[in-house]
Amino acid sequence: MKTLKPSEIAAYCDVHQRTVSRWIANGELKGHKLPGRGNYRVVLDDFLVFLKKFQIPVPADFQALSLPKILVIDDEEGYLKSLKRLFINYGYQVATDKDGFAAGVSLMSEDPALVTLDINMPGLNGFEVLQFIRQRAELADLKVIVISGLDDVDLQHAMNLGADAYLKKPFDNQELIALAARLLADR
Repeated sequence: MKTLKPSEIAAYCDVHQRTVSRWIANGELKGHKLPGRGNYRVVLDDFLVFLKKFQIPVPADFQALSLPKILVIDDEEGYLKSLKRLFINYGYQVATDKDGFAAGVSLMSEDPALVTLDINMPGLNGFEVLQFIRQRAELADLKVIVISGLDDVDLQHAMNLGADAYLKKPFDNQELIALAARLLADR
């Protein structure tokens, strides 16, 4: 978790360091005080939210870090690679996992904004991963698109468990990109 000093934020925003401290003290910019000396620090993600809220351009140093992250979970290597390539081509950061167990770790460490989830996987299947996601308060805002070759009954079951949308394999790439963009815009 990267943090920034008020002086670094001041340099990025072309304001005085005291202005940044005031933003934090007034609650406009989420920050915390360090124990002891009481110096402020701001988590990078909170700074990026602040920039977006006030329509301040994101510094070039943080451009790649400000892109939404998508976690692709699929045990089929071909789908995994093609989804990763597709999302990267549209400017997203992408992490991948081939099974439900590894996905559980990535969900907590990668902090994705959206997950594409295959249902039929060995070990923990997609239904179990979806239940895990929806039981965790810290993942409440996570958007989930189920991508599966299963029948409509199973896909409806995924929706009942909390999926935001589903696509049947094979799917249209443009339909997936439009769906992901719509879900991410709703966050």
